[in-house]
This record gives sequence, structure tokens and C-alpha cells, in this order.
Amino acid sequence: MEAYFDQILGGIADLFPDGSFPAQLFNLRALVALTFVGSICGLMGSMVVGSRMAFFSDALAHCAFAGVSIGFLVFELAVGGQGKDDGNFWLTVTPLMIFFGAVVGLGIAQVRHRTRLGSDTVIGVFFAGSLGLAAALSQLVRKRRLFNLEEFLFGDPLQVRSSDLLFLAVALALVCLFLRFFFNGLVLGSFNSSLAQSRKIRHTLLQHGFIILLAIVVNLSLRIVGVLLINALLIVPAATAMNLSKNLRQMFWLTLAISLATSILGLLLSWECSTAGYPLGTSGAIVLLNVTLFTGSLFALREGSPQRS
Repeated sequence: MEAYFDQILGGIADLFPDGSFPAQLFNLRALVALTFVGSICGLMGSMVVGSRMAFFSDALAHCAFAGVSIGFLVFELAVGGQGKDDGNFWLTVTPLMIFFGAVVGLGIAQVRHRTRLGSDTVIGVFFAGSLGLAAALSQLVRKRRLFNLEEFLFGDPLQVRSSDLLFLAVALALVCLFLRFFFNGLVLGSFNSSLAQSRKIRHTLLQHGFIILLAIVVNLSLRIVGVLLINALLIVPAATAMNLSKNLRQMFWLTLAISLATSILGLLLSWECSTAGYPLGTSGAIVLLNVTLFTGSLFALREGSPQRS
């Protein structure tokens, strides 16, 4: 499958002059990856922000440090210190990261419903516990070359492999299918859970499903593009769209448009700066573009956009 993707992208790259942006195979991989990630985050971002789950998604992303540490231990035991390679490592670790993220997400939801503690308090407890576990295992992980904490945090879309694109395509398909069938129920439940129950919408079950989907998306995407970028794209475009839109439908589509546009423009900006002799990290460029747009939306909000409580 990886060779098949490379063959397609290589054929596209051959159509352009040498040295240009689309003539570089790694640029095309990054462009496809960021299109997928931007679409995923754009589709889910309005639900994350609208349901006040921004801190929740941030906690899931950082809990992945613990998930990958646990996965590393399992990988060490499974291969017995032999035959380590990057491909086998991530094939083993990624499902464990997703499982750990889903367990943490569902655990937060259950504790929040069963106690009188605030959501931020419950999330903070799980956040601290997961990072504590990751810190306890960090020395063991650091001794190996298969996993770099700095790359995991900041990511580098230019290092994306064709095989990674398949995982992102599957994640995008899952998001589209879930929202196609359950978007209205999630929206209604987030605004009025009693009304949702009266219409026989199982909001708690849908919310748990959304948490599991968020864990899948976050853990698949952050391994490829980093914690910083996945967090920013899940939250900042939706926050910008909320300032500029008049209703939920506008917010949904505007979030998707902003997430996609800034992802692609950030990649192009990074390329232009690097070729001019001023290296600029792709993930950082995308985040800065999003923050700039959000800052501009604050002025638009002050000058006449509808206020929200």
C-alpha cells in the first residue's frame, strides 16, 4: 500500500518543474496528511468547543505520553529486545495508545457523572496521573531511538510516510460516518440533555462514542503531526468560527474551512520561508496562523458580531 501511494504521488510530482513545491515527494505527502488532519479537526472542532471539551481534548492528547510509554514496555516484552524497527514499533504501540486514551476519556466521563467534582477538577486528576506515569517511564523510553519525546510533542508533517496517510484516511472516514448519523443527537444533548432523553436520544451513549472517536483521532493524528498541532486544530479554528458565525451550521462549516485553509497555508508558508533561508517549522506556522485569525476575530466580534454568553 505504501508503494502504491508513493507511485501515485511520484507521478504527480513528475508533472512539476524540479525544485518547486509540488515536485518534492515529501511536500506532497505533507500536503495530503495536513488535508486529512485539517478535515478531521475541522469536522470535530465545533463539537469539541461547543460541548466545552477543549480541556478534555487537551488532556487526551497529553495522556498519549503515558499510552506510548506503556506501549513501549509491551513492545519491549513482545520482541524481547530483538528485531526492533520503527514500523513494527508503531504498529504495536498505536492500538495501545488508542485504547489507553479511550480508557482515560471514559474514566473522566464516569467520574464526572458519579461525583460532584467539577469537570476541570476530574480532568486535572487524570491529566496529572497520566503525565506522572509517563514521567516515571521517561528514562526507560529515552534510552531507545524508536521514540523521541520532542518529535512527539512538536511533530513534523514533512516526515510523514505514505503508510501514515492510510491511517489518517481511515480516521477521517470514521469521523464522517459518526457525524453523519449522530451529529444531531450530540448537538441536542449538549444543549438540553432532558429534551434529548424525551426524544429517545441516548445522549450518554453518544457522548461515550464521541469520546472514543476523539481518542482514536487524537492518538492517530498526533503520532503523525504532533501534540501541539492536533491540539491547536481541534480548538483554535472552532473558537475563531464561534466568534464569526451566527448559528451552529455556520460555525461547523467555517471551522472546517479555517482548519483546512490554515493547514495548507502554513505548509506553504513554511516552505517559502525555508527556501528563502529562514527555516520555519510547519506545525508552528499553522498554529501561528490560527492564533492570528482568532485574534482578528476578536476585533470583528467587538465591532458588531453577536455576543455569546
